[in-house]
Amino acid sequence: MAESMKGLHRTHRAAEVTEKDLGSTVTLMGWVQKSRNKGGIIFVDLRDRSGIMQLIFEQPVEGEEADLSRFIDAEGFAKAEKLRSEFVIAVTGIVEKRAGGINENLKTGALEVRVNSIRILSESETPPFPIEAGSKTKEEIRLKYRYLDLRRPDIQNNLIFRSNVAKSIRNFLSGEGFLEIETPILNRSTPEGARDYLVPSRVHPGNFYALPQSPQLFKQILMCSGYDRYYQIAKCFRDEDLRADRQPEFTQIDMELSFVDVDDVIDVNERLIQKVFKDNLGIDVPIPMQRMTWQEAMDRFGSDKPDVRFGMELHDVSEVVKDSEFAVFKNALAAGGSVRGINAKGQAEMPRKKIDALVDFVKDFGAKGLAYLAILPDGTCKSSFAKFMTEDELKALVEAMEGEAGDMLFFAADKNKVVWDSLGNLRLEIARNLGLLDKNEYRFLWVTEFPLLEWSEEENRYVAMHHPFTMPMDEDIPLLDTDPGRVRAKAYDCVLNGCELGGGSVRIHQADIQEKMFSQLGIATEEAYEKFGFLLNAFKYGVPPHAGLAFGFDRMVMLMVQADNIREVIAFPKVKDASCLMSEAPNTVDPKQLEELKLSIVE
Repeated sequence: MAESMKGLHRTHRAAEVTEKDLGSTVTLMGWVQKSRNKGGIIFVDLRDRSGIMQLIFEQPVEGEEADLSRFIDAEGFAKAEKLRSEFVIAVTGIVEKRAGGINENLKTGALEVRVNSIRILSESETPPFPIEAGSKTKEEIRLKYRYLDLRRPDIQNNLIFRSNVAKSIRNFLSGEGFLEIETPILNRSTPEGARDYLVPSRVHPGNFYALPQSPQLFKQILMCSGYDRYYQIAKCFRDEDLRADRQPEFTQIDMELSFVDVDDVIDVNERLIQKVFKDNLGIDVPIPMQRMTWQEAMDRFGSDKPDVRFGMELHDVSEVVKDSEFAVFKNALAAGGSVRGINAKGQAEMPRKKIDALVDFVKDFGAKGLAYLAILPDGTCKSSFAKFMTEDELKALVEAMEGEAGDMLFFAADKNKVVWDSLGNLRLEIARNLGLLDKNEYRFLWVTEFPLLEWSEEENRYVAMHHPFTMPMDEDIPLLDTDPGRVRAKAYDCVLNGCELGGGSVRIHQADIQEKMFSQLGIATEEAYEKFGFLLNAFKYGVPPHAGLAFGFDRMVMLMVQADNIREVIAFPKVKDASCLMSEAPNTVDPKQLEELKLSIVE
C-alpha cells in the first residue's frame, strides 16, 4: 500500500550526493532501478533524473551491540524485501564510502547510503521493457509507453541538455538586446509552401484558423512596430511528410532584426552558435565561419546543404566529353544538361554487387543510372562505357577527375537538377558506407545568394525559393523584369555537417520591389492584400529595413547530442504518420463537437 511523504523533505537528488556529505544524513526519493537481496543485506540502486545512488539496507546481528542509526528496523527491512523495479521510494540514511569496489561507471560509484528509514510511495507493475540507457526495445513500443521511455537516462540527459541549450540561447540573445515576444498560435491561413494545420472556429462557423508554419508575418510586423530586435523559442506546425529530422510540430529559435543587412545577421548568429557550443559541449567553434554561394555549393557538392567533413566533390566534365560517342553523355548535353562525376578514392576494387546497389540508389533521385570507371592498380581502366570513347578521351576524363590508380569514378548525365541530386546524395551514401562521417567533428558553413525564384513545372510559374518577402541582391533587382530566373536573393542558410540548421533572409521593405516580386509569383495586388493585407498595410506607415533567421531547435539539439533521430530529443514526438502512439492522437471526436462547429465528416 502506498505511503504518504508527509513530514519528509528531499535533501538531495541521488547523484548530487558527494564525498563532502560523508557521515551526514540525507533523504533521497526516486525509482528502484534494481534490487539485490544478499540475505541479511539488501542492495538497491535508486534512480532519479540526476543518476543512481546505491542504497544498503542491513539489520543488526541479534545479540551483538551496534549503532542502531546505521541499521534498518525489521519493518523497514520487510519493506526493502518487497522492492521491485520502478517502485517509487523515499529513504533516509547516512552517506558512507562503498564497502565493496568502486563503480567507475557511476558518478556516485564510491558512495552508498546506509538506510535507516524507508517509505514506499508507489508500487509498480513490471515494465514492458528495461528502463536503461541504450535500449534495444523497438521504438514503437518505447513510444507507446513514452512515460516509461522518458525515465531512461539517455533520454533524460537529452532533455536536460535541451533545456540547458535553451537557457544559453536566452542568455545570449537577451545580452544582445533582443526582446522575447510571443506571437499568436491561432492565425489565418496563408497557403504558400507546406500545408497548414487548420482549426475550425465555433464562433465563426465555416471559418478556420491555421497553426503557424513560422511566426514570419508577425515578426515583420514587430519590426514595423519599432521593436528592433525580437526573438522567440516558437512552436511551429507543418502538415508534411515526416523524416528522421522532421516533425509535424517543431520548435524554432526565431529572430528578426531592424536596420541590418546580411553580415549583421550572420555575425550575431555565429556568436550565438559559438556560445551555445562552448556552454554545452565545451567546443570552441571558430568564427567567422566558412561561406559559400548557392551556386558553388551545388557545383561542388550537388547540395545546398553540403557536408564538408570529407572531399569527394563533384567535377563538371561536360566540356571533356562533349565530343564522345557515348549516347548517355551525348544526349544529356544535347538536352541542355551536364555530365558530372565524383571520385571515390581507393575504391577501384569495389565489388559489382555494391556498384549495382549504388546504381539503384541514385534512381531514387531521378537518375536513370550511373556510369563508372575503375582505375586499376596497373593504371588501366575498367569501365561501363570505355568502348564508346577513344584512349585520349578516357585519359582526359581521368585527368579532369583527378583520378589515380586505385580510384573509382562515378558519372551522372542528365538535367542539372537530377545530376546534382543524384551525385550529391551518392557522395553521402559512399561516405556513410566508408565511415567517413565523424560525429565528433562539427563543420559549419553559410550558404548564401540562393536563387530568389525557382520554376515550378507543376504550376507552370515561378515560386519563391524561400518566401515572397525575400529581398533580391541589390545588383540583381533590374533582372526582376527581364530575367527573373537569374535573380539571386539576400538569403542565407546555416549548415552543420550536411544538415540545414537554420535559414533566413533580408526582407523586402520597398513597395515597388514587393510589387515586382508578387508579379513574378503570379499574385495580383488584390490577392496579395487578401493573403497578406495586414502586413502590407503596416508597411505603408514607415517600415525599417529588416532581416531575420530561424534555427531548427530540435535539429540543433539532435546534432549536438549525436542522436540519429529527432524523436530522441523531443519529449512527446510523433511517428512517421504524424500520430502519437502514447496518446493515440489524432482521434475521432464526439459528434456533438462536430455539430457545434457546423462540420460533418465525408466518408
